Amino acid sequence: MSAYVVMIREQTTDQAAMDTYASLAPLAREGHAVTPLVKYGALNILEGPSFEGCLIHCFPTVKAAEAWYHSPQYQQAVKHRHQGAQYRVFIVEGIDG
Repeated sequence: MSAYVVMIREQTTDQAAMDTYASLAPLAREGHAVTPLVKYGALNILEGPSFEGCLIHCFPTVKAAEAWYHSPQYQQAVKHRHQGAQYRVFIVEGIDG
């Protein structure tokens, strides 16, 4: 069953750290079956509190999404995201035909 990693950027606190994250994070996709679907496009918030942006990546399974998130390559990048912004990040199972 497919899975989606959803990252909601609530507030940027250190742009330099986010720039470093932005340069490292794409490299962490290498070797993982990930399909980027949404990358901080224009927002139209209909309900709930405002936020800065959203990213959604599709993976073939929850285990594949977890393997990417916990990979050494992504963990090297994510420490910069933790320094640079406040996020909510989660994995949600998809609905497959």
